[in-house]
Amino acid sequence: MAPNSNLPVAIIGGGPVGLAAAAQLVSRGLPVRVYEAGSAVGSNLLDWGHVRVFTPWRYCVDAVARKLLESHGWQMPEPEAFPTADEIVDQYLAPLAKLSELAPSIETNARVVAISRWGADKVLSRARETRPFMLLVETGAGTRRDSARAVIDASGTWQTPNPLGASGLPAEGEREFGDRIAYGIPDVLGRDRHLYAGRTTLVVGAGHSAANALLELAELAQTEPGTSALWVTRSTDLVRIYGGGDADALPARGELGSDVRHLAESGRVRLVTGFATVAIREVDGRLVVEGQTKDGLRTLGPVDRIIAATGQRPDLALTRELRLDLDPWLEGVKALGPLIDPNEHSCGDVPPHGHRELSHPEPEFYTVGVKSYGRAPTFLLLTGYEQVRSVAAAIAGDMEAADAVQLVLPETGVCTVPVSLSSTSSQGCCGGPAPAAVDACCVDDAKAKASGKSGCGCGSTQAIAAVRSGDLEIADAAQ
Repeated sequence: MAPNSNLPVAIIGGGPVGLAAAAQLVSRGLPVRVYEAGSAVGSNLLDWGHVRVFTPWRYCVDAVARKLLESHGWQMPEPEAFPTADEIVDQYLAPLAKLSELAPSIETNARVVAISRWGADKVLSRARETRPFMLLVETGAGTRRDSARAVIDASGTWQTPNPLGASGLPAEGEREFGDRIAYGIPDVLGRDRHLYAGRTTLVVGAGHSAANALLELAELAQTEPGTSALWVTRSTDLVRIYGGGDADALPARGELGSDVRHLAESGRVRLVTGFATVAIREVDGRLVVEGQTKDGLRTLGPVDRIIAATGQRPDLALTRELRLDLDPWLEGVKALGPLIDPNEHSCGDVPPHGHRELSHPEPEFYTVGVKSYGRAPTFLLLTGYEQVRSVAAAIAGDMEAADAVQLVLPETGVCTVPVSLSSTSSQGCCGGPAPAAVDACCVDDAKAKASGKSGCGCGSTQAIAAVRSGDLEIADAAQ
């Protein structure tokens, strides 16, 4: 019997991926312990519960979790319907957490603040793998230390948003005026309506969160006079948010991009690109924002409120005493870095990966879910579900199943490649000719992959890693 095998597997985070991991492990007869910092499972989703996701139900439910639910009489919602985040929690995660197989193992209002090994800090090597993990857990009753044989970190990144400052640090004045800044996706048409009606809002960001906020502000403006929005992006290339339109395998995702593009091009919101926020100041009770542009310092405003849809980052303090191998700039697992780097592509597709890519030099510790992507966007639940299926099999010792990783994701229909690669190689990011003047392309990925080419955003790890290091000779040879 392996050391510590009678201890539970600790799962940090009671969201979709964390509960899927629990279902996978329970189905293999392994004891688990799920720690959810919020007051209910899926608490991060409830923060943006009003938002309708662009993936239908059939992509939102883990296969093993579904089987477990159906054994208790649960019925899958309409597979092609698009749920809100609230509906995912109410109709899927909450019923799953109440099942007799899982309920005793789930603890809410339990925040894991640090992980180490019993009697061993990060430096100690001798017999390290024989020592149980030690989790420092904060609850309403105080702080305690729990033991675990393995740890799956599915805590996500939602609670650690990126700041407005384009440098990665808070902009000057950002903390001072924090009461007028919302991070993520506020409920503009619902609980937060009074904050935005009749006011001017600055939306910062070039992703799907920004798109949702802008579309809701535009809808609010139709019934609330004086409501307006100003949209600011650091990038000048909006291909990622505008998306692939009809070429997107997720029509709702393509529609979201098309709608926000029409919003900007119609003039209903003012768009400013190439703006790197550096400071926020108050003038006559309202806010003005300063930023660097190619033409020097520029000031925008005045505005009443700011929505920072600038993405999230992982909490690295949690695992400071563990030996992790992280991508140096994305801060996700290192093996995934070259495959998901937004500097190189934006496809939302990523080659199949499992326990081997998600593990670390720290034995039996795995980073999964959106946290495995670090600061990179475009994560889909399907990716997380296949991740934890592989990880659960590995922990159970079923290496054949653990290594049999399969992942087919709905493609965006658009991707970006570095100009340096497109200018030196005859291959574009989608398996076809490289674009001549722009760093984006759209092709039929199925045909590209069928012909043996990489498909959109799915070039070999060797090629993408070589591009990142500037070794174009290797990059070209690996195509």
